[in-house]
Amino acid sequence: MADELFRALADPTRRRILDELAERDGQSLFEICTRLVTKHGLGLSRQAVSQHLAVLEAADLVRTRREGRYKFHDLHAQPLEHIVTRWLRPSPPEDTP
Repeated sequence: MADELFRALADPTRRRILDELAERDGQSLFEICTRLVTKHGLGLSRQAVSQHLAVLEAADLVRTRREGRYKFHDLHAQPLEHIVTRWLRPSPPEDTP
């Protein structure tokens, strides 16, 4: 799972998508595309953004939900929290002789 997570985070466009979802969860594909164009100047097709979202979903960083005919995307930060606690947790106290 860590390999998929790091692969997903390696791409700057995917990191921008995560930034946008961190700022405002529950966005549709259209909303994400619009924010990428207006805020970051990224003129990606909806298909390209959809493919980036699929990679983020495979890494469990984005979760989707359907409401009627709309699909909304939410940030799921738990995999990131797992990585942080794996390597950045406080060191255990050293035993003194």
